[in-house]
Amino acid sequence: MEQLTDLKAILHSKRANIYYLEKCRVMQKDGRVLYLTEAKNENQYWNIPIANTTCLLLGTGTSLTQAAMRMLAQAGVMVGFCGGGGTPLLMATEIEWLSPQSEYRPTEYIQGWMQFWFDDAKRLLVARQLQRARIEFLQGVWARDKDLKSEGFNANDADIAQALEIFLSKTEKAAKVSELLQTEAQLTKQLYKIAANRSQYGDFVREREAVDTANAFLNHGNYLAYGLAATTLWVLGIPHGFAVMHGKTRRGALVFDIADLIKDAIILPWAFICAKEKATEQEFRQQCLQAFTQHKALDFMFEQVKSAALKGANQ
Repeated sequence: MEQLTDLKAILHSKRANIYYLEKCRVMQKDGRVLYLTEAKNENQYWNIPIANTTCLLLGTGTSLTQAAMRMLAQAGVMVGFCGGGGTPLLMATEIEWLSPQSEYRPTEYIQGWMQFWFDDAKRLLVARQLQRARIEFLQGVWARDKDLKSEGFNANDADIAQALEIFLSKTEKAAKVSELLQTEAQLTKQLYKIAANRSQYGDFVREREAVDTANAFLNHGNYLAYGLAATTLWVLGIPHGFAVMHGKTRRGALVFDIADLIKDAIILPWAFICAKEKATEQEFRQQCLQAFTQHKALDFMFEQVKSAALKGANQ
């Protein structure tokens, strides 16, 4: 995938191509995105120059492979599903999160979010609220989950309770978002150390590019949490750019804020436990999905985002 990193060099306003395809199969072959047309006598492949393509519209009789979608996403190509002749446009947005183009999604949550978002003080209060909810969720999960408790993850243990107490105290005293982020980083570092000790993993350093099992599982699990967070925000109609903690220059930052509500409680401990048990990536994924369902992680995200949107403006 390294060859894809420079594909966004051509600005969308300068790209030459918009494609409309029908009755074909879009696929990846030999590092390129192609579309395959089927004829009576022979099948023909045609190349799509994704680095110089702004938009790809898929009409009737089309199919798209996951590998091709991944390359299109890396190149920043907009993909839309449409009817014959290019209309009507049924579904289109950035590839990472396809969202129906409906005019009937709720507006109350985005309107509530906007009422507080432009006020620095109110945005800080909402950020604190989300951090408190994050700890409450962790305490509840680690208190109820027998499997986690049997592996040594108990919120009542002295070292864990002390770390959470210090975090909450610093969170309440934080005068700006940068202090909240620093406090969050300190807590996560402590939880990594605790998890490594409980699972007898040995020395651990969190590096997203590392190849050891725990880091790989953390990366994988975090993306599962990002999927839940993105789903929550799209359903409620809140754009990903209106974050309360993570950088305002990152358009998807609110996804990270909401995913943090459940990551420490579920992803972090299971990443170390599954690494200790030499589980496969599929087994780890299944464990995370089971835990999401068991502890109603998606419901919790919806509750917190709704609460922040409707109450944040009145704080």
